Amino acid sequence: MIGPGGEQLGVLTIDEALAAALERGLDLVEVAPMARPPVVKIMDYGKFKFEEAKAARAAKKKQHVIHLKEIKVRPGIEEHDFEFKSRHAREFLLEGNKVKVTMMYRGRQLAHVELGRAVLDRFAGGLNDIGKVEQDAKLEGRNMIMVLAPK
Repeated sequence: MIGPGGEQLGVLTIDEALAAALERGLDLVEVAPMARPPVVKIMDYGKFKFEEAKAARAAKKKQHVIHLKEIKVRPGIEEHDFEFKSRHAREFLLEGNKVKVTMMYRGRQLAHVELGRAVLDRFAGGLNDIGKVEQDAKLEGRNMIMVLAPK
């Protein structure tokens, strides 16, 4: 048995341990059930659970979840639109998020897949200082998808 201050109280029967916990107005908590004999500790269980939840909230607040942001482009994209979308992709990568660049083909544009691949390669080349290609451009149906991740 372990006391509320962390001191060893020795091996006691269950009744003696419960009496010692009630005497102090605290709870008797089994901390190592597989040990022989089982280890119990006298503590305020409500306070313990509260502190544990508080530590979990603080850890969750500090972590950064990586989101997958998507940018859609077409093979015949104009220069200004290309710059605008690549600027947004740069912001997403600087925030620590991944960027999924989707090249959408319509109708006969599928006959010239290489035009869209050239745009995606240009996209990746413009962002290679802050990002790397995680998934190379791959044609899936009418869309070609490439994923960029922050370096």
